Amino acid sequence: MKRLWLVVSLGTFTSLVLLFGLAFWLGKWQHLGGSKVALITIEGVILDSKEVIGQLEKHQTNPSVKAIVLRINSPGGGVAPSQEIYEEVVKAREIGKKPVVASMGSLAASGGYYIASAADVIVANPGSVTGSIGVLIQVPNISGLLQKIGVRSVVVKSGEHKDLASPTREMTEAEREILQRLLDDVHGQFIDVVAKTRKLDRRKVEALADGRIFSGREAKSLGLVDQLGNLQDAIYRAANLAGIPGKPIVIQERKRRFLPLDLLNRAALFNIDLPANPFSILSLDYLLR
Repeated sequence: MKRLWLVVSLGTFTSLVLLFGLAFWLGKWQHLGGSKVALITIEGVILDSKEVIGQLEKHQTNPSVKAIVLRINSPGGGVAPSQEIYEEVVKAREIGKKPVVASMGSLAASGGYYIASAADVIVANPGSVTGSIGVLIQVPNISGLLQKIGVRSVVVKSGEHKDLASPTREMTEAEREILQRLLDDVHGQFIDVVAKTRKLDRRKVEALADGRIFSGREAKSLGLVDQLGNLQDAIYRAANLAGIPGKPIVIQERKRRFLPLDLLNRAALFNIDLPANPFSILSLDYLLR
């Protein structure tokens, strides 16, 4: 009986090792040989660029990847991560020589559209929601709440504007002007990018860049989108741009699952996708609200 238990245990262990080994090599195999289209998904509020940039860098140097499709389903997010992903997409096209096609899901607005504009071709569903070309700054004011509960804030600062955007008091007119200048500059950067990548007159983009949203069909008529279609259409368009004949092989990096063991690692908690924090001191966003 003891011997039988030992044989079963060894057999189970060997099977598990073989299964894990097979899964590992299958994962490696998709990066070897052939001509492939890499699919990268951008989902939810854009808070960080690290994961997407990491995938773009891998595909730039992978000789079997001939084209990249960005599947975007996002209302936008932080200005900095949106710009960082945009720049990496441009590198994939210009340095990696990989054609890039952006595919819009239900929503690809503001920062989501900013990223899409870096692609060679933008494909949207007729009912996709896009546009929202603009930027916003959110400054919470909890001074009324603090007054009600009897809490006062004492600030010692080195300069007049060192506590700019403090949530514990009303904003001054001078501070409002500073933030407006910041907003106007970043908004201008968005307009410049769209005018350049979409080959549109800057004045036309300025007229559209008031935060309004468009359907995919409207966006196509305005020159903000190239083609109406779904994800498969985008994949075939990318394959065509790369000269891949027939049905393309599509590879996609699997997201690592969150394991209970990760609870022991505080840093892992900050890698969970969370909505934008409405109580942050100062939030500068390309975000549809």
